[in-house]
Amino acid sequence: MVGILFVFYAVIMLLYKHWFIKLRPFVPQPAHSPKTSFTILIPARNEKENIGGLLQSIIQQNYPSYLWEVIVIDDFSTDTTPAIVSGFSNQYPNIRLAELSKILDGKQLNSYKKKAIETGISLSKNEWILTTDADCIAGKDWLATYDAYIQENNPVFAGGPVAFTNDGSILQTFQCLDFMALQGITAAAVSAGLHAMCNGANLAYKKEVFYEVNGFKGIDNIASGDDMLLMNKIKSVYPNRMGYVFSPKAIIETLPMPTLNGFINQRIRWASKTNKYKDISVVVVLWMVLLLNIGLLLLPFAAIFHPPIFVFWLLLLFLKTWIEASFAVHIAAFFSIQLHWKNVFLQLPHILYTSLAGCFGMFGKYSWKGRQVK
Repeated sequence: MVGILFVFYAVIMLLYKHWFIKLRPFVPQPAHSPKTSFTILIPARNEKENIGGLLQSIIQQNYPSYLWEVIVIDDFSTDTTPAIVSGFSNQYPNIRLAELSKILDGKQLNSYKKKAIETGISLSKNEWILTTDADCIAGKDWLATYDAYIQENNPVFAGGPVAFTNDGSILQTFQCLDFMALQGITAAAVSAGLHAMCNGANLAYKKEVFYEVNGFKGIDNIASGDDMLLMNKIKSVYPNRMGYVFSPKAIIETLPMPTLNGFINQRIRWASKTNKYKDISVVVVLWMVLLLNIGLLLLPFAAIFHPPIFVFWLLLLFLKTWIEASFAVHIAAFFSIQLHWKNVFLQLPHILYTSLAGCFGMFGKYSWKGRQVK
């Protein structure tokens, strides 16, 4: 059974590699003037160490200030996040603060982030909603690249690439490579004519379309999914107007989790929406990956009773590593990430973490931003 799962996995990964190599970075036409108006929404909870850097990177955009506004939606922060944002808003009138605590008035939710985004959209003045996270940094051409892509392709929804920063530690390197692979698969699926994944740290959609699909209605009780579940709702109405800004200038940089516990909880949160997808092909692939990794985790124990299984396990491990590495070199080139041969030793912990995060994401609870989430 593990061998059969591996064959399907290998075929899918080689297809992803083929599709990714075919994808060409978006290069804006030389002659166009800024036109698109953006409302940048930033849900923030206890982000005093990061929010200032993000706001500063937005202020420094090579894009007219009259075409963008920022709304930071504070999610019950207990630190100085609201005060920092207020300091920016006093200096820059197109930066505003909304406080979720005043809007909810004691009401309990399972998805505060969706409510924060919904609140920001209700307060927005511009045509396009652009979401990012408080621990991110935008390059100076982020808005200009989105504007050019929107003008040239006329989408109603567009995702963009996201990359983790890396201080060289084992934990951050592990997260960086794992997330890089997810981003590579996201881009590869777009190249194949699909939109299977996206990330709320770099996401744009027309405000009128958000309301047209009834926003988060029907998915508002799910803690995660403010990005991919919304994308699927929009895709069901506009299957031919979905975009992806595959450009180094559109990359958003974000921080990895500082602790192992935080990293595991983040991945459990991501995995928690697996069974909520209506696209059966996505669900099948995710289940296949989970079952394969569980199988690879259990095979060495089965070898105790039948030693030849251990040789089979080593062969699968080698082939899996080789296939993934051959794909990773192309993704790393786009993101300007340096790979090292020692990274292959992260394969075993990756199998363990994928198995645990997948199982707990679908069957358990997790902690996120100081809250217990179902």
